[in-house]
Amino acid sequence: MARFKARSGEIYFEHRGARANPRVVLIHGLGCQLVQWPDSLIQGLVGNGLCAVLFDNRDAGLSDGPDGPPPSLEALLAASDDVTPDYALSDMAQDTVDLLDHLGQGGAHIVGLSMGGMIAQRMAIEHPQRVYSLTSIMSSTGNPDLPGPHADAMAAAVALTEDNAETALARHIHAWRVWGARHFDSRACGIARFAERAVDRACRPHGIIRQYAAIVADGDRRGELADVDVPALVIHGASDPLVPAAAGNDTAGAIPGARYIEIPKMGHDLPEPAISQIVEAISEHIQATEVSR
Repeated sequence: MARFKARSGEIYFEHRGARANPRVVLIHGLGCQLVQWPDSLIQGLVGNGLCAVLFDNRDAGLSDGPDGPPPSLEALLAASDDVTPDYALSDMAQDTVDLLDHLGQGGAHIVGLSMGGMIAQRMAIEHPQRVYSLTSIMSSTGNPDLPGPHADAMAAAVALTEDNAETALARHIHAWRVWGARHFDSRACGIARFAERAVDRACRPHGIIRQYAAIVADGDRRGELADVDVPALVIHGASDPLVPAAAGNDTAGAIPGARYIEIPKMGHDLPEPAISQIVEAISEHIQATEVSR
């Protein structure tokens, strides 16, 4: 197992592909682990001449997180000012910078999904010299005026914070099936396929609450994103019930020169029928950046 010492504690990471190739670091979403990236996505990037670096965010998978109870979920959902997060998205972005330092990399191409997209945006804002290119997938700027999650998608997310190991697997499968929307069954072709592997590896509902607190506390990034000078690609599913497609449009509009791709029928998921388009878009984006560097 590969681990390194970040400022937050130990972070677990893995490589795929030749290490001499351009590095692409993939940052996963809320409560997700590196085993929840589809192999077809990773192998597609590797097959296009990239070295993929995967890691568990702090408080997820095999990476360290704080001890003690999480903030009050009820207060978070009520947007109470009384909630103090254990860490910020900026701290999670620093974890990625620490990973690059550990690897001896001056920078890398950064791909973030959902919360990972928010962390990637934070990297581009605070550590632009370390971000060769940015890809933000099914994420948001934190704009408070955007449409919120569908009620059933939010309820599925809240259920993942229940500290009940006996029902954890069922909750994870249900959540991804709801988020994957009606066109593709996530259990058959999306991230729900990896639920057993993820739950058996690590089930940390308190980490989900702490990560969500970091999202809430980060607020609206649009003003800072307006100053970002990093090649940016934004990918979003047209049928996303958790982070509606308006958030993808808003993200692309907030980053100067960003390209926006909306994938028909895709929800808040990585379904196999969409993987080839996602791989092609990310690879072309990175290749174009490499040429211009």
